Amino acid sequence: MLENVKKLREITGVGFKDCKLALDENNGDIEKSIDYLRKKGIAKASKKMSRTAADGLVLVCEKDNEMSALEINSETDFVAKNKDFINFCKEVSEINFKNKGSLEKTKSYLMKNNKSVDENLINLITKIGEKITIRRSKFFDKSGSNFSYVHNSLEKNVGKVVSIIKINGGKQQDLKDIGSKLAMHVAASAPIAIEKNGIEKSILDKEIEIIKEELKNSGKKEEMIDKISQGKLNKFISDNTLLNQIWIMDPKKKVKDILKTDITVIDFVRFKVGEGVD
Repeated sequence: MLENVKKLREITGVGFKDCKLALDENNGDIEKSIDYLRKKGIAKASKKMSRTAADGLVLVCEKDNEMSALEINSETDFVAKNKDFINFCKEVSEINFKNKGSLEKTKSYLMKNNKSVDENLINLITKIGEKITIRRSKFFDKSGSNFSYVHNSLEKNVGKVVSIIKINGGKQQDLKDIGSKLAMHVAASAPIAIEKNGIEKSILDKEIEIIKEELKNSGKKEEMIDKISQGKLNKFISDNTLLNQIWIMDPKKKVKDILKTDITVIDFVRFKVGEGVD
């Protein structure tokens, strides 16, 4: 218990008594204790944990046509290149794969030193002095053929942008030929959905609101705004849906043009370090 109190004090800057109480109230869970202290209004509790962790690494783990993608954030690129941080990320990536992308299971899983991922995470934060977070993950099972690509790679399956794509149908050789190229395309072009029906309504609503406001501010007449905004929205959809994007290897074609009729894109993911972190 005293060791955990010390760690909590180092992370939050809060006094011994408050840290001990927080741990007692949360069964020794350090992350829950940090939240507890912040909710109690102890300002120092956000000392490290409220800082923005927008750097870090993304990783792929793969075996027997199953794959997982994982993002772990740090505050600076300097820490992202730290050997202890990289080794931690690689081991957590393997554990996350075993747990089929479940971050909840991964965080409580024992690492090689017989301490949980969460415990090792807290130790690493204490040692390095930066906020580190295990942010997001996605797992791809064997139903289909999976292909990955890592951009700005530090080493195999470790980098700054990672993409995985699942395709199905066609001959195995055709899938293999196009799969790696599609994964590279996803990394480069950052689609948000396969087709229009995969884009959340809230995203389209927000985009049309922005477009209309821009048109009003530019002095367009009211009767023209709806017509012009629909055209701009269609362009947004085309630019952000995988099948309608311009194919990175031939600007005269769209992605759907290079897919053979019997090959279907089932799913994809693209993680870029720090993207969307406030």
